[in-house]
Amino acid sequence: MTIFERLRNRLAQGEGQGASIEELEAEVARLSAENRERRDPELERRILKLRHQGGIGLVQQANGGGGIAAAAAQVPATNGAGLPELTPAELTPELVRATILRDGCVLVRGLVDRDEAIRLTGEIDKVFDARTEAGVEGSDADGYYQAFVPEPPYGIMERSFVADAGDAFAGDSPRLMFDALEAFDRAGLRELIVGYLGERPALSVNKCVLRRVKPESGSAWHQDGAFLGEVKALNVWLSLSRCGDESPGLDIVPRRISEIVETGTEGAIFNWSVSPAVAEREAGEAGVIRPIFEPGDALLFDDRFLHATATDPSMTKTRYAIESWFFAPSAFPAGYVPIAY
Repeated sequence: MTIFERLRNRLAQGEGQGASIEELEAEVARLSAENRERRDPELERRILKLRHQGGIGLVQQANGGGGIAAAAAQVPATNGAGLPELTPAELTPELVRATILRDGCVLVRGLVDRDEAIRLTGEIDKVFDARTEAGVEGSDADGYYQAFVPEPPYGIMERSFVADAGDAFAGDSPRLMFDALEAFDRAGLRELIVGYLGERPALSVNKCVLRRVKPESGSAWHQDGAFLGEVKALNVWLSLSRCGDESPGLDIVPRRISEIVETGTEGAIFNWSVSPAVAEREAGEAGVIRPIFEPGDALLFDDRFLHATATDPSMTKTRYAIESWFFAPSAFPAGYVPIAY
């Protein structure tokens, strides 16, 4: 048996140690093509495991890609809600970077097909049901839920906290992780994010989350950079249901903030969160904005963006969303679990 044949046999069992990133990527592509033809929970588990091993390789081999330059002259005007909007066809790495550097975020209407977004809400319900049946550290036979076990020395300690908050790690659902990345590929996100970060990105199990937010959920103003450390990142906050009026959406400060603002002051819920008074001060004359999102709309922003879950007593429905943080492997957050994208 040749070295290549032995490698292929190990890859077929989801054992990628010793394989190059390119070999792992090729095997993920092969298995993904099989899975598109016939959904198979075991294939989806193997794909996720190989992506994790590829992510470890990306972080280990990162050489500090430089990112891209802003193109400020091309930044779009803000819409009536005070937010810059781009269509999926208008997205370029340079324009996204420039818009975030000016306004803190960019709103993309219809990034994912509306019907696909709505379908994913039903799939998220199945993930939560499977977790209830299997237990937070368990698994189910259909691949909707399997508590992800990373390679040593990585570990996941926040799973119970995330579950108590009413969310779930996408990495704990091989099926939903496959669906989400397929939807992102169809939307052209891979090329966009590679160009934005200047490196092939890595997701993190810790920061790729399935959201199912009820009207009575709590809210805490925050910048993710307050607890991520020095990173190079782009977040894709994808709405799967209408939100901002009938269900919880996002309250946002619609401007670029280059620094981490003061946390833990009077009125802040956590020591890493921002008080409402500080958020209002940072918003200035523009004020806090609460946009309306439709299924398939996305908000793109980085680790300096100041935002909170938007709740109101008049809201009666549950909001569904997928929040996915993509990191440059050269500035990947310490202790987080990488997944190659």
